[in-house]
Amino acid sequence: MTDIASTAPASPTGGPAAAPAPARATRGVAGQRGLLDREILRYAAAEALKKLHPKVQVKNPVMFVVLVGTVVTFIESVAHPGLFDWSITAWLFLTVLFANFAESMAEGRGRAQADTLRRMRSETEARRLGPDGAEGRVAASELQRGDLVVCETGDLIPSDGEIVEGVASVDESAITGESAPVIRESGGDRSAVTGGTKVLSDRIVVRITAERGKTFMDRMIALVEGANRQKTPNEIALTILLSVLTIVFIPVVIVLQPFGHYSGVSVSVVILVSLLVCLIPTTIGALLSAIGIAGMDRLVQRNVLAMSGRAVEAAGDVQTLLLDKTGTITLGNRMASAFVPVGGATEEGVADAAQLASLADETPEGRSIVVLAKERFNIRERELTGTHQFVPFSATTRMSGLDVDGRQIRKGAAEAVRRWVTEHGGAVPEDLDAIVDRIARQGSTPLVVADGRQVLGVIELKDVVKTGIRERFSEMRAAGIRTVMITGDNPLTAAAIAQEAGVDDFLAEATPETKLGLIRAEQEGGRLVAMTGDGTNDAPALAQADVGVAMNTGTTAAKEAGNMVDLDSNPTKLITIVEIGKQLLITRGSLTTFSIANDVAKYFAIIPALFVATYPQLNALNVMKLHSPQSAVLAAVIFNALVIVALIPLALRGVKWRPSGAQAILRRNVWIYGVGGIAVPFIGIKLIDLFLTAVHWY
Repeated sequence: MTDIASTAPASPTGGPAAAPAPARATRGVAGQRGLLDREILRYAAAEALKKLHPKVQVKNPVMFVVLVGTVVTFIESVAHPGLFDWSITAWLFLTVLFANFAESMAEGRGRAQADTLRRMRSETEARRLGPDGAEGRVAASELQRGDLVVCETGDLIPSDGEIVEGVASVDESAITGESAPVIRESGGDRSAVTGGTKVLSDRIVVRITAERGKTFMDRMIALVEGANRQKTPNEIALTILLSVLTIVFIPVVIVLQPFGHYSGVSVSVVILVSLLVCLIPTTIGALLSAIGIAGMDRLVQRNVLAMSGRAVEAAGDVQTLLLDKTGTITLGNRMASAFVPVGGATEEGVADAAQLASLADETPEGRSIVVLAKERFNIRERELTGTHQFVPFSATTRMSGLDVDGRQIRKGAAEAVRRWVTEHGGAVPEDLDAIVDRIARQGSTPLVVADGRQVLGVIELKDVVKTGIRERFSEMRAAGIRTVMITGDNPLTAAAIAQEAGVDDFLAEATPETKLGLIRAEQEGGRLVAMTGDGTNDAPALAQADVGVAMNTGTTAAKEAGNMVDLDSNPTKLITIVEIGKQLLITRGSLTTFSIANDVAKYFAIIPALFVATYPQLNALNVMKLHSPQSAVLAAVIFNALVIVALIPLALRGVKWRPSGAQAILRRNVWIYGVGGIAVPFIGIKLIDLFLTAVHWY
């Protein structure tokens, strides 16, 4: 890997400045809805009827065949009225209706969220700046890309844009669900603002970056509503496979009529249609669309917007994760972990001087020094009553400190403090360099503390690895996913943190070029890559990655380059996104296995019951011992319809994903959904047959 110098800005303690902590969502994009939400159920019931239109049904070849079969049995029932024929027709119609209901349930959850977002959005006036700098009020809908608008305290930001002047506190709860305001300012990676959010303080000038009707809020509404959802490549491939299986079974079923006539068994058109519907993969055909929509909905519930279903599927196939160190692997702020004395000083003496030098340091690192001195030696914060002066950190001196009662206490970078002590006539202890080098090799940051001409010791600032992150990486490794940490730190620091966190590899002193090169190298090796980013310099890598997750707090360029946007701006979310993608793929595979196994079981139910009288040898296959051919066919058709309803919750919630290898997943899939897919129909069809017999239906 290429190592080049980091250009991270320094904090008052002498290290890189800590990024603001990402907001945590208090709810989803528009709140989560339960499976039995009344509004969604009403919507799904109405839409299920609307989807009976042939133009809609033809998009799902399997269910279109069932609909055509329903029409055929209806005509046959009218021509030759009978309880059996009408019963079959009714249950075939319900089969189509239940399939429509499953898809409508998935769509309804997104539609409910979109309705909530629409209520959040309101038409506002914008204060547009003219060429001469004069303000003019126009409707937000009239704004064009490149216009400059002024927003002050209490104003709604009229459209998506980037701040070109000023800094402000902004309420983004309309899109993130997080009530805490965020800071947006010009000239950095946090300059992007979203239309419909509210300015809480100060004055900013925003350059509009969105075209009319194409704001971020508009895209959110379209995405969560499912209006722009296209079938993914895997979904299209599975649809083609299901269509082929359906086409194969059509001639197989048709030839049963002359075969039955030859055998002396009357096989009616209604029975042939019933057999066809039971043998083709109706279960997965009915639930396939709902599974895809629900996968995107699960992302929305976690405040992630996927620009396409393809991105969700790609997340499930990802083999390499690129993760930023700060805020993802570590807590984001270095914390004081030790006071190391040098030259005969005591540890308590180092702690006392370090705390004095940090009293005015409000950075997380500075506060951690004060806290550590208190915990180790019960040194309380002191109020300075005498003559004193705080020395702020500067990039020139690379030190900060305190002048009090004739003492000059300094803390900062080792080279800077060494030079300062030497200039004041002091001597540097011989063991200082060895201790500084040892702390640096361990991946920590050394800050040297001096009191006048005497060097007292070193403060060790350590990146704190998040609790449980090592276990998460172990789970990723078990699933065949390689994790790579990206950091601007030097290689020694990066190696130490990478070892503690348990990542597979790291990229130190990363630049946009090295990130892009790493992604391309992984892809050339046949691996799918996912990464997160928020800055304009991340845009090339986000665009190149198979799954590019842009932070909502990031720049417009980053959000346009990625194929997902995390509204919470939480880099750790990338791991969750991969898990949701895998859950989508596993759910689809599990229900496909269950559906095909179902067909095998229904074959054992119908064929032996129809022909056992003519061919007694088939009695060996008649393990269910169903009451009659008519009850066998009707029981199979009823089960075929009811199993769709029973599986809707599983399709919407998804099969739980457990980190494991492909062989373990396949084995579990076969045993649970393969064997279960055979056993459940045997039990279900037999119980329905017993019920039909008990009520004297047949």
